Amino acid sequence: MVLHITPYSSACLHFLDGLSWSLVFPCYWLLDRLLASCVATSLEKRQRSQDPCSFLTLCVLISAPIYLLFLFASLPFALLGFIIWAPLQAMRQPYLYTYRRPDKHQAEEGQAGPGGVGIGEWRPQGRSFCFCSANVCLLPDSLARFNNLSGTHRRAREVGKRIRNGANRPQIKIYIDSPTNTSISAASFSSLVTGFRRTSSLDQRPEQTHTTNGPADPETEPLTECPIHASGATDCPVHPNSAGDQGSSECPVHTEGADTTKDCPLHPADTNGSSDCPVHISGEASDCPAHPTGVQSAQSHHDCPMHGEGAQPKPSPDCPLHTSGVQISISAPEPDPQEEEAETGNHQTGEQAGGDSGSMTASRESLTRYHGGDGGTGISSNNTLSHVPRTSVFKRPGRKRRHGDETFDHEISAFFPANLDFLALQEVFDHGAVTRLRQQLHRYFPYVLSDVGRYGWKGCCSRFKFLNSGLMLASRYPILDARYECFPNGRGEDALAAKGVLFAKVHVGTSHQEQRVVGFLTSTHLHAIEGDASVRCEQLDLMLQWGAEFRQSSSQPPEGEKVLEDLVAFDVILGDLNFDNCSSEDKLEQQHALFTQYKDPCRLGPGEDKPWALGTLLDPSGLYDDEVTSPESLQKVMENEEARKEYLVFPPSKSQCPASSQKGRKIPLKGNGRRIDYILYSDEHLQQDWKQEIEEFSFVTQLAGITDHLSVAMRLAVCTGEEEP
Repeated sequence: MVLHITPYSSACLHFLDGLSWSLVFPCYWLLDRLLASCVATSLEKRQRSQDPCSFLTLCVLISAPIYLLFLFASLPFALLGFIIWAPLQAMRQPYLYTYRRPDKHQAEEGQAGPGGVGIGEWRPQGRSFCFCSANVCLLPDSLARFNNLSGTHRRAREVGKRIRNGANRPQIKIYIDSPTNTSISAASFSSLVTGFRRTSSLDQRPEQTHTTNGPADPETEPLTECPIHASGATDCPVHPNSAGDQGSSECPVHTEGADTTKDCPLHPADTNGSSDCPVHISGEASDCPAHPTGVQSAQSHHDCPMHGEGAQPKPSPDCPLHTSGVQISISAPEPDPQEEEAETGNHQTGEQAGGDSGSMTASRESLTRYHGGDGGTGISSNNTLSHVPRTSVFKRPGRKRRHGDETFDHEISAFFPANLDFLALQEVFDHGAVTRLRQQLHRYFPYVLSDVGRYGWKGCCSRFKFLNSGLMLASRYPILDARYECFPNGRGEDALAAKGVLFAKVHVGTSHQEQRVVGFLTSTHLHAIEGDASVRCEQLDLMLQWGAEFRQSSSQPPEGEKVLEDLVAFDVILGDLNFDNCSSEDKLEQQHALFTQYKDPCRLGPGEDKPWALGTLLDPSGLYDDEVTSPESLQKVMENEEARKEYLVFPPSKSQCPASSQKGRKIPLKGNGRRIDYILYSDEHLQQDWKQEIEEFSFVTQLAGITDHLSVAMRLAVCTGEEEP
């Protein structure tokens, strides 16, 4: 179980590889630019049509011959470099493992790295883990243009920024305690008003103070103003609708005509405005008996002046102070000191930034502005909560939903999930894009597997491989072992890339008996050519076979050593499988044995998805329409059943060529588009009496304008069934 931290086993081979690539690169770059100048994206065509002087067209006409001239001049050097480079690929490692060490401050707090989590004792209540898969289409620029995308290196940086900014935002949970609803739901970020407090990221009740993101604050901050009548509190839960007056007719406590408040439940007769008022006592607001210092919103209401002694154990739904027992819990990773650098350029439009970024980066600064109007509540740039009054909170309608008898939340989200643990990316083919994306991801994920795959004729590659597998895996938990396997049956243009499967074993905790608690991750990208169902089914067979072999080999202890058996917490498959569960052309894949061993949260059965499941393949021709160029606008379109039909790719019909655009299609479109990006999980290898439960599933639009896929995310809770000691 040795992880490869360098591309080659010796410095000499590494030097020769660098030398050969320096000879090849000028020719490669010139060829890429020459082809790119011949293939324009729809955004570039629009810009050229709006150019009265045809300046952009003139630049292309001038640059193309120059590229061609220098290309011919660089060919002899490229040929020499290729002769050196090609044989070296047989000795190249199948992946590169990189680890960003935590700084001194984080090491003292026991964190694994920036955004990382400490590997502590596995507690009986277990943990929840968040997984995400995204196809980012980081091909060489000339090839990416066939998908209507350009600026691969710029997009690589932008992809990394958006992912880490989305994952770095606070994780928000709303806990509802009422006679009719005792579920736990995750609120959308825009549903917050006031009354936040920071808790653990372990998805426990807010009373818990344990955390994996650093030591929790056991004490609440002292109140500086009355939590009932906060200054400027337009969202005051006692005085909604901006009822600033205590005597407002709309006040649910000071009812109409209750100036003397003899009937006021907070101001008993003859006590209004006096020192005996149980809420408005002269002096420090921290002495307010309605919410004494240190009393959290989740506590019982025995001392509450509204309910008094002997009040019902659960708050009344009519109680203006304790609205359905709503609590809010927020957790966020500690800020990365390097994140202090300014990122004000993240919010430019596509025309301002150049190329096709075309959307607003969901950075922490944008989150602050996005919620700046909600009662003055904000999130500071270092992901900590700005000071807000500790008032009761009314739950506003969020975007998360439950459909019918569904046991977990599902949503279309404009942001990547908070506290993201594992990220699998596909189509990270370009070498320069790999480097830029890895640098961005390392600001949140300490452990990254990149540059996965083979070049040349090594191993299974019957044909020369010009591109690697395009897979990348990032983790907040330590990676113990990894393996890459190449598919031997690629056809057509897919055979030019070393597509395959990346397996990883991660360490997520330690049991009371000093046994390691581990998880298995599988990342893959299957054959893409339509009509080759047999090829994909064969690749699925190989993936299951290789996965079983990897789990067995990685669980064997070194010779001569006796160690306790690892405890398996999860086994998850992430990736672009290039078939959907509703197309008649994909019936063979839909009935594959994969779906008997692994569960698909979006699937009802072969050929039938759940009603809320959404297609993940976007129509490339509409990537730069104003309606879908930002994460928020794309989210709104995807939430509209009719509007999204213009921008999702649907299974081809007999009356339409598969390569044609969806735009202007008049025949009725059934379903919710082609869902080809998957997250599957299995409980077959789970420890006895352990249980898995999906908490939420998301379709993410945060990469709007920079890729032609929606991302998918899933949060999975794993518990042991034991009782807390």
